[in-house]
Amino acid sequence: MFSKVEWLIAGRYIRTKKSEGFISVVAWFSLLGIMLGVGTLIIVLSVQNGLRAELVKSLLGFKGHIAIVSNEDKIFDYDKFISSIRSIANVAYVDPIIEGQLLASLNNRSEGVLARGIKKENLENRLIITENIIRGSIDNFSDNSIIIGSKLSSRLSAGVGDKITLVSPRGMITVFGSVPRVKAYTVTGIFEVGHYQFDRIFIFMPLETAQKFFQMKDQVSKVEVFLQDPDDLTLPKKSINKILKPELLVFDWQQENRSIFSAMQVQKNVMFLIVMLIVLVAAFNIVSSLIMMVKDKESAIAILRTIGASRGMIMRIFLIAGTSIGFAGTFFGTLAGVIITYYLIDIQDFLEALTGESFFSAEVFFFSQLPSKIEFYEVIMVSGLSLMISFLATLYPSFRAARIDPAEVLRND
Repeated sequence: MFSKVEWLIAGRYIRTKKSEGFISVVAWFSLLGIMLGVGTLIIVLSVQNGLRAELVKSLLGFKGHIAIVSNEDKIFDYDKFISSIRSIANVAYVDPIIEGQLLASLNNRSEGVLARGIKKENLENRLIITENIIRGSIDNFSDNSIIIGSKLSSRLSAGVGDKITLVSPRGMITVFGSVPRVKAYTVTGIFEVGHYQFDRIFIFMPLETAQKFFQMKDQVSKVEVFLQDPDDLTLPKKSINKILKPELLVFDWQQENRSIFSAMQVQKNVMFLIVMLIVLVAAFNIVSSLIMMVKDKESAIAILRTIGASRGMIMRIFLIAGTSIGFAGTFFGTLAGVIITYYLIDIQDFLEALTGESFFSAEVFFFSQLPSKIEFYEVIMVSGLSLMISFLATLYPSFRAARIDPAEVLRND
């Protein structure tokens, strides 16, 4: 499509002389602008993907993909339908759960917590907990024992073997009125999943222990269903609804967290549009530099036309010159974006060690380290858009160069 002569002439035009330094400066700013825009966009999209992936991982690790609750806050005879749910396609396992808000206290310190009663065999299936036990173990997860998060452990100064007092606002009814239920439980394990809220709030206790404490004998507050493929929700939900009684409600993890993920998607789209403006500004610089180049090279263009160069050849020369700037900026921007994203945590650790400050406090951002996940289809999309914008930016200057009348230029000279 492009001849060697066209490439040679375009290369000579890009390598401007000292007298044409301003054109060179504009061209370099164009290249750096595209490089900055592409690199920044890849990093931003990767961080957004990483945040979403970490959030989904945390949410699905702690809570089921499908939840079954009752209008009465209590589910009776749950064993009868759990066996039927286990036989549904795509269902991995089913957990009966008791969940309640409590006050945990130790060493004159108190914290609000969310207690979850769960069977030991079902807790072992939740790898986000079992694989992140930093002290103690779940081997002794039995009557009067609890497992707590690392942040709660720090706030209460609690370690393995300590007894934490749990207080329920729903007390026992006596002749003197309602008396809060109070009982001490031994810490047998401490987990740390890296999500500040989960490490600070959640407490796990055996299901039988929770039933005694919350006075829910042979009852649970919800049933959580875990799927082999969390995104395939339609058929399992339909099958579960057919089994259950009308007073039981079914909702999935996407419904429960719809507002969070919708907000994240909107933020991602807005950031994409904002950062793409950098590429557009750089593309306008390409237009400016090429127009100045065309104006400066009018005599050379006229000579080329007089010795037989066609308008198409002149147009291709400037297309090569402009697109080369866009291609170089896109290539180096993509390379820089991917490399920085890959080493983002190392860069964060280096900067924090250098400044002595934490850039991402877990109390504020929920994550102590900035997660990232490169989606290569997004890298290809960003690179493709950058190349397309760069190509479109060269069309008008190239067309203008091809329209130059050699007779008029040589007469003026």
